[in-house]
Amino acid sequence: MNQIVPYTQQETNMSLDNTSCPRKAGSEELVPSRYAVRIGEIDVLVISDGVLPLPTAMLAHNADPAVRAAWLNDMFLPPDAFDWSLNAVVVRSGEQIILLDAGLGLDPDLNLPRAGQLVKRLEAAGIDLGSVTDVVLTHMHMDHIGGLLVDGVKERLRPDLRIHVAAAEVEFWEAPDFSRVSMPSGFPDALRSTAKRFAEEYRSQLCQFDEEHEVAPGVIVTRTGGHTPGHSVIRLASGADRLTFAGDAVFTVGFDHPDWHNGFEHDPEEAARVRVRLLRELAATGELLVATHLPFPSVGRVAVDGDAFRWVPVFWDY
Repeated sequence: MNQIVPYTQQETNMSLDNTSCPRKAGSEELVPSRYAVRIGEIDVLVISDGVLPLPTAMLAHNADPAVRAAWLNDMFLPPDAFDWSLNAVVVRSGEQIILLDAGLGLDPDLNLPRAGQLVKRLEAAGIDLGSVTDVVLTHMHMDHIGGLLVDGVKERLRPDLRIHVAAAEVEFWEAPDFSRVSMPSGFPDALRSTAKRFAEEYRSQLCQFDEEHEVAPGVIVTRTGGHTPGHSVIRLASGADRLTFAGDAVFTVGFDHPDWHNGFEHDPEEAARVRVRLLRELAATGELLVATHLPFPSVGRVAVDGDAFRWVPVFWDY
C-alpha cells in the first residue's frame, strides 16, 4: 500500500522534513504548498507552483455552454473564470533527484503573480537546485518549462543536468500548429516564444526519446501524444506501489466528461482518446494519480462511474 510519510535530511541535499506543513512559524504562506508520498523505495514530493486564472470556457470549448455551466454550478465553481492548480513533482530514486516538469516561471507580460512559485517553494522545502540530476518534461507548454527560464536558475543547475523530453515534442515546437486550440489572446505567442527560448538555451542538455525511456530505476516516461504530439506521462514503480504523473492528459472535468476538449489541446480528439485510455488503466490498477492541473496536492485514485470516471482524492496524512 502506498505510504505517505515524512522525510529526513539526505546527503543529496534534498531535505523534506514536515513536508505537508509550512516550514516554520511566521511563514507568509497560510496553506501547505508541498505534500510527500513514498512509492516503495521512491520518495515523491508534490509541489504547488501556484494557480493560473483562466476562462472556464477553456475547460470544454466543444461542450454546450449550458451543460458546461451546469457542471460548474454542480462543482460550486464560478461561471466565468477560476484558478487552475499548477503542480510539479520531485522524485528521489536511488542517487538521482528528478524534477517532473518545471512550472510556469515568471513572464512579466502575462501578469500572473500567483503562479511561478516553484523555485522559491523548492528552496522552502530545502531542495537545492544544484542537487537535481534530471528533469523530465511532460511537454513544452510554458507552464511546464518556464521555471527553468527564470533569471539565475540555469547558473544554479548542474552542468551535466539531463532534460528528458520526447523527440516529437521538440520537433513540434520548431513550427507549432495552433489551428485547433482555443486559448485566450496572447497565449499562443507566449507559448511559442517560451518554447523557442527554452530549446535554444537547453538544447545541448536535451535527452530525446521516441516512445518510452527509463530515466532512473522505477521511473519510466512514455509518450502519449494528444495534448501535444510529444506529450508524455511518467510512471513510478517500486515494490507493489505505483504512481502516474499524467501532466496535462487529465483535468478535473475530464473524469465526468472525458470527451470534452480542453482549450490547450493541439489534437483534441486524440487527447480525449488518450485521457479515456489512461483513466481506464488507472481505474484497473488502482495506482495513485497526480496531474498538473488537478487541485493540490493532486494525489488520488480513479474509479469507473458508468460511462465516465470518478476522482477519489487520498485522505491527507500528517
